[in-house]
Amino acid sequence: MKIGLVDVGGGYRGIYATGVLDYCLDFRISFDLGIGVSAGSANLISYAAGQYKRNYHFFTEYGLRKEYAGMKNFICKKSYLDLDYVYSTLSNSDGENPLNYSEFQRNPMEFLVVATEAETGKAVYFNKNDVKQDDYSILKASCAIPFVCHPYRVGETPYYDGALSDPVPIQKAFDLGCDKVIVLLTKPENQVRTPGNDTKLARMIQRQYPIAAEKLRQRAALYNAGVALTQKYVKEGRALIVAPDDTCGVGTLTRDARKLDLLYQKGYYDGKKIAKFLK
Repeated sequence: MKIGLVDVGGGYRGIYATGVLDYCLDFRISFDLGIGVSAGSANLISYAAGQYKRNYHFFTEYGLRKEYAGMKNFICKKSYLDLDYVYSTLSNSDGENPLNYSEFQRNPMEFLVVATEAETGKAVYFNKNDVKQDDYSILKASCAIPFVCHPYRVGETPYYDGALSDPVPIQKAFDLGCDKVIVLLTKPENQVRTPGNDTKLARMIQRQYPIAAEKLRQRAALYNAGVALTQKYVKEGRALIVAPDDTCGVGTLTRDARKLDLLYQKGYYDGKKIAKFLK
């Protein structure tokens, strides 16, 4: 039986899924396929590398630093989140908290990262072959929130956040042969996503990337449809949704260590749902 896991990300709310995956590391729960979207890609690569609580420190410690996120970055680098600081300075082999690249490569789990071509709006699914030692560009591409970050280039192609094109890639997991799929959400399962600031952010990128802007306007509807499809698979016994009952006050860019820790602990506790589902 092929078991898949999808981590949809959600900025700093992704610490909830970090807790779930740390539970899986603690209890040696493995998956045949992992698909990460945005911050979910960073969670999954640390999980695949077997690095317990690595991403916890990224959210609760490094994520509070001005080098990680802040208006100075936005003014100087046109990016509120400095993705190079996160996925190069900190994560490279000579960094403060390097990825265990060799262990990641040894892990037999199939690994996919979703990003969105900024010019076409097309979903691109990078794989393990696209990750090289000290070159984690695909994570930066998947995490590049429009306007909050400038689009990140992999090769010559600029990319935005994978959530614009495939925010809940459960169908991708089944298309790749999974028999059962676990989906990690970082909002309550029944919380309908609304456009919120998406429309405002879309206006900011409209001139240079009009198709990506339109994708951003449609993101909420696409996310809600993805959750609805997942719920259909849940009723068939083929999927499990693991989601927080509340977000502990954590939003996409919340930088509050106490709230982040609470959401992490909630995720770790909810990890037992996976063990029960797979038993």
